[in-house]
Amino acid sequence: MEVRATVPVRDADDLSLAYTPGVARVCTAIAEQPELVNDYTWKSNVVAVVTDGTAVLGLGDIGPEASLPVMEGKAILFKQFGGVDAVPIALACTDVDEIVETVVRMAPSFGGVNLEDISAPRCFEIERRLQDALDIPIFHDDQHGTAIVSTAALWNAAKVTGREIGDLRAVISGAGAAGIAIAKMLVAAGIGDVSVCDRRGVVYDGRGDLTDVKAEIAAVTNKAGLKGSLADALNGADVFIGVSGGTVPEEAVATMAKGCFIFAMANPTPEIHPEVAHKYAAVVATGRSDFPNQINNVLAFPGIFAGALQVRATRITEGMKLAAAQALAGVVADELTAQKVIPSPFDERVAPAVTKAVAEAARREGVARR
Repeated sequence: MEVRATVPVRDADDLSLAYTPGVARVCTAIAEQPELVNDYTWKSNVVAVVTDGTAVLGLGDIGPEASLPVMEGKAILFKQFGGVDAVPIALACTDVDEIVETVVRMAPSFGGVNLEDISAPRCFEIERRLQDALDIPIFHDDQHGTAIVSTAALWNAAKVTGREIGDLRAVISGAGAAGIAIAKMLVAAGIGDVSVCDRRGVVYDGRGDLTDVKAEIAAVTNKAGLKGSLADALNGADVFIGVSGGTVPEEAVATMAKGCFIFAMANPTPEIHPEVAHKYAAVVATGRSDFPNQINNVLAFPGIFAGALQVRATRITEGMKLAAAQALAGVVADELTAQKVIPSPFDERVAPAVTKAVAEAARREGVARR
């Protein structure tokens, strides 16, 4: 990565414009009208990609320095796919209060914050507190990016098989950041029913060992009142969504409903290998690039931030996320097959479609400032 100027500094006149004394005129103008910072600095098109290094990809808690290559990669994807500038920031602290305070203090320099690879359940509180404290979009991509792309793929999987999302019962393996966010979005999208499973089995209302976050999701999911193991929940299920790692036995997969959908997204080893999944499922997706239907967050976050920054949104709402999922699904709506329920990250239609949908949704929801 590198940082480059958008204007040349060729001579004394250019230097006086880019720095002293010319820059003082801009400073004075912003001091008098703070909103001008969005017009005369990089703020309105730059995102901070913030991590504490506690949940990096499949590597776990490897620390801030070791997380930096991932944050740099994320910044590259922001620019490549969304035209958004991003700065990787790895913090040497893991305390929730310290992270929130640090990001709040940095916020005047940025138009948005992408939280990345922060372990659950702290990630939920950090995102909530930052959004309460700041008037710029705060977006935990491990949660919402995964949920948006998964929902888009599920809409299209239902469409290609002649079904409605409201007729489906889904089971999510994993009650961390991604699993909770996917469950919330599927409920908002009108899923027939969805159950979330953690290491101890189905998360259900009244289970005695639930965290506050799991208790909240239990209250709005699992209409069927299922209890027991993941295998128990899969019996007759229409959809499996894996964001947990581990392996699901084939005998459990075999009990799913005929023509089911299997989204096994653990990397590098899907919870259900595609060879097994195709024996039972009408549509199969993974998180890997070497199989069809890759559920990849890069389909979502560049366009989401591009749209939010375009209208200077104060936050990213649930309506904006659903609009992003609908736009993403719509990109390949006329090209659907079981092998193509989600576009490629290199499909040039993706970011513009998501950007437009998010910007329009921000205006409808009253969070746009222009």
